[in-house]
Amino acid sequence: MSSGYKPDILWSPHHADRYVICDTELSLYRIGPAGNSETKAGALPLSEETAATLLAINSDAPYMKCVAWYPKQEPECLLAVGQANGRVVLTSLGQSHNSKCKELVGKEFVPKHARQCNTLAWNPVDSNWLAAGLDKHRADFSVLIWDISSKFSPEAVPAEKVRLSGDVDSGLVVTKPLYELGQNDACLSLCWLPRDHQKLLLAGMHRNLAIFDLRNTSQKTFVNTKAIQGVTVDPHFQDRVASFFEGQVAIWDLRKFEKPVFTLTEQSKPLTKVAWCPTRMGLLATLTRDSNIIRLYDMQHTPMPFGDEVEPTIIERSVQPCSESIISSFAWHPSAQNRMVVVSPNRVMNDFTVFERISLAWSSTTALMWACGRHLYECAEDAGQGAAAAEKDIATKMRERAQSRYGHDTVQVWRNHVLAGGDDPQLRSLWYTLHYILHCSYTENVEQKQQSSKQSLIYSGIKHIVKSSSGTIETRRCWSGSDRQTDVPRYHSEERSLALQLCGWISRGPDIDVEPFLKSLEQEGEWERAAAVALFNLDIRRAIQILNKGASAEKGDLNLNVVAMALSGYTDEKNSLWREMCSSLRLQLKKPYLCIMFAFLTSEPGAYDAVLYESRVAVRDRVAFACMFLNDAQLPRYIDKLTNEMKEAGNLEGILLTGLTKDGVDLMESHVDRTGDVQTASFCMLKGSPGEVLKDPRVQCWIENYRNLLDAWRFWHKRAEFDIHRSKLDPSSKPLAQVFVSCNFCGKSISYSCSAIPHQGRGFSQYGVSGSPTKSKVTSCPGCRKPLPRCALCLMNMGTPVSSCPGTGKADEKADLTRDKKLAQFNNWFTWCHNCRHGGHAGHMLSWFR
Repeated sequence: MSSGYKPDILWSPHHADRYVICDTELSLYRIGPAGNSETKAGALPLSEETAATLLAINSDAPYMKCVAWYPKQEPECLLAVGQANGRVVLTSLGQSHNSKCKELVGKEFVPKHARQCNTLAWNPVDSNWLAAGLDKHRADFSVLIWDISSKFSPEAVPAEKVRLSGDVDSGLVVTKPLYELGQNDACLSLCWLPRDHQKLLLAGMHRNLAIFDLRNTSQKTFVNTKAIQGVTVDPHFQDRVASFFEGQVAIWDLRKFEKPVFTLTEQSKPLTKVAWCPTRMGLLATLTRDSNIIRLYDMQHTPMPFGDEVEPTIIERSVQPCSESIISSFAWHPSAQNRMVVVSPNRVMNDFTVFERISLAWSSTTALMWACGRHLYECAEDAGQGAAAAEKDIATKMRERAQSRYGHDTVQVWRNHVLAGGDDPQLRSLWYTLHYILHCSYTENVEQKQQSSKQSLIYSGIKHIVKSSSGTIETRRCWSGSDRQTDVPRYHSEERSLALQLCGWISRGPDIDVEPFLKSLEQEGEWERAAAVALFNLDIRRAIQILNKGASAEKGDLNLNVVAMALSGYTDEKNSLWREMCSSLRLQLKKPYLCIMFAFLTSEPGAYDAVLYESRVAVRDRVAFACMFLNDAQLPRYIDKLTNEMKEAGNLEGILLTGLTKDGVDLMESHVDRTGDVQTASFCMLKGSPGEVLKDPRVQCWIENYRNLLDAWRFWHKRAEFDIHRSKLDPSSKPLAQVFVSCNFCGKSISYSCSAIPHQGRGFSQYGVSGSPTKSKVTSCPGCRKPLPRCALCLMNMGTPVSSCPGTGKADEKADLTRDKKLAQFNNWFTWCHNCRHGGHAGHMLSWFR
C-alpha cells in the first residue's frame, strides 16, 4: 500500500478492531464503541457509534513509500516498510516479547542499486516471502522476493552499505533476494494470486501486466496495457483482477488474459485507490484525487465466464462518507459487512457503512417484501391501521370484488354495486344508470319502434338526448296539497321523458308517474330525497307526508317534523316573513336535500342555481330537476357544463350524461387515472352497445389489464368466466379456434367449415359430433379424401356415430342415454394418446378404461 505523505489506512489481518494510519509515521489505532470505557479517554470520534483510541506510534522508519502488514498472527504487529532508497525494513508497533519478533524487527533487505520501493506484498501461504516492486534500473531487476528468515552474507555487502547499516555483524542486513524478476523494467504494483499454491505473482510493470510463475521463473505471461497501477484480486472470485491507469479502471479475467473484460471510465481526475469489498462479492470501490466521494461498482450479476460479445451489467453508485472534506484514502473493514474507514489529508477519520441497495417486491396480493444485504424482510400489516389502509387499496378491493362475481350480474344489473360492497355512491349511481340504460334499450327492442335510432340515443347519454330534443311543451301546473294556487312552469318532451327514465324518476308507461320511485326511496329510508322529489313534482302534501313518516320511523330524525311544519306554511308572496326566514336559514341545514327544497321554494322561475349546483346532491336528481324546469336554451348549457365537470373529475355519476360513447370513455379514463379501477371500467364498457366504444384502444387496454390481474391472482376460473362474459357482450372478442384435428396426410383441418364438400350441410354433425345415425357422416378427409383413422375398439372410421361395442354394457348405454344431449355428443369426439397416437371414439375410450 502506497503511503507517500498522504495518510493511508491498513487494517490488521488478525484483529478486526485495529488499523494503522501511515504517512510520515505509523500510528496504531483501536476502534470501538463510542461509550466504551476503553475508548473513552482521548478517543477520536469516528461516527455516532464508534471512536478510535491511539495505541502506539512508530517514527523509526523515515522516507516511507509503502507499508505491508505481516499476514500471520505471530509475530503480532510486524510490518514491512518500503523506503525511498529501495530498502525494505521490518518494524513493529507496540511491544512484543516474542523471540521471533525480536529477531525480525530491525531487519533490512537491501537491493544492489538504490531506487524507490513502490509496493510490497506478503505471500499469504509462505509468510516468509516478501515481494518488493522497485523503480527501473538498467542493470538490475525491479521485482525482488525476499526471504525474511535468510541470514546476512558479508561477502555480498559493499563497503558503502556496511557503513549505511552500521550493524553488519548483527545479521540484520540481507542483500541476497530469493528471486529476481523483471529485468530492466519498473514495477508499480504487486499482488499474489490465490491459485496454484500462491506461487504466482501478478506485477504491474512499466508497460504491461505480467504473471510470474515462481516454479519456473523463465516462464512469464504478460499483456501490454497502460492499466498497471493498484493491481488487486477479487477475494470472492480468484480469476477477477482490477487495475487502473489515470481515470480508467480495467477489469481482467485471468482465464482470458488477452484484454480487459471491460473498462470503467471515471472522471477526468486520476484515480488514487481501487479496492474490492472483502465481505461482498463483486463490489469495487474507487477513489479519485481531491475527491470527497467514493464510487462503487456492483458487478455481482456479471456473467462468468466472460464472452467476447457479452457486455456485463454494472450498477454504479456514489457514497459520500464525509460531508465536505476531501478523502485521502479508505479501507474496507476485513469482516464487518460493507463497512469502511476513510481518512482525510489532515488525519480526520470517519467510520462509514455502505448501505445495500434495497430491492422491493410487491406481490399481486399486496404482500410487500424487500432484500437488504443478506437479509430478507416481509412487511406485516398492523391489525388496526393496516387493515383500514388495505380496505382503501384499489387492488384489494378489486380482488374482493372479483371473488364476489362483481360485474357478472346481467339480469339485475343494479345489484353489481351491492356485490362491490355497496359503500361507494359513485358505483351505486353507475350501476343504476347502466340498469336503466339496458332496461330502456330492452323496452325499445320489444316495442320495435324506431329501434336502431332510439337505442343508439339511449346509449348516447342525456347530453345527446337533450340536444336532440324537439317539440318541447311548456305547461303550468298548480301546487298539489297547498292553499296557494300559483302556476309553476314545467317543460315536457319525449326526449325529456326518456331522460327522466334514465335518471330513474319515472318508469316507462302511458303516464308520467313518479310514485313507484317515491315508494322505493321510502323503503330504503331516504326520506329527505323522497320528500324533495315529491316537492319537485309540485306535490307539497306528499312531501310533508313523507317527512312525517320519516320522523316516526325507527331511528328517524324528529327534526323532520319541524321541516314538514315549515313546508306547510309555504307562501309565494315575495315579501312574506316565511320567504325571508327560509332564505336565510336554509343554508344552516346540514342535509342537502332539505336545503334544496327550500331553495326551490324561494327561487324565481328559471333561476334555480341553488338547486342545480348543490354538489352534495346526486347528479341524477339534479339532471332530472333540470329536465323538468329548464327551457330549451338553459338545459343544454347546464348539461354541457356539468358533463365537463364530471369528465375532469372522473366522477362515475357522469356516465348518465355521457352515456357509453367516446365522452364516456374520456370520463372513465379520468376515473382510471385517479383510482386505477380497471375492473369497473372493463365491465362498464362491455355493457355498452356493440360499436366503436369497444374498439377504443383505451378500453381494450383496461380489459387486457384486468385479465392480466386475474391471472396474477391465479383466478383462472374467474378469468375464464370474464372471457365468456366478454364474448357474449362483444362477439368480436371471441378468439379463433387454436386447436383443431388435422389430416395425417395433407395436414388440413377436418373442419365443418371446409368447402371441399359443398353438397353436404354445414352442420357439425357431418363430422361425427351428433349421435344420430340418419345424419350424413364424413369418414374421409374433406381435403384429400384419404380415410380418417379407425377407432381402436369398434374399428370403424372416425366420423361414424358411436355404437355399442364389446366391453360396453347395457348399464353404460342407459347412463349415456340419460345424459344431457350436449354431453352425449362428446362420445363421438376424436380421442388419442399423445405418445403412441392410438385412439378412437371418446365414448369407447371411456368405456374401455372403466
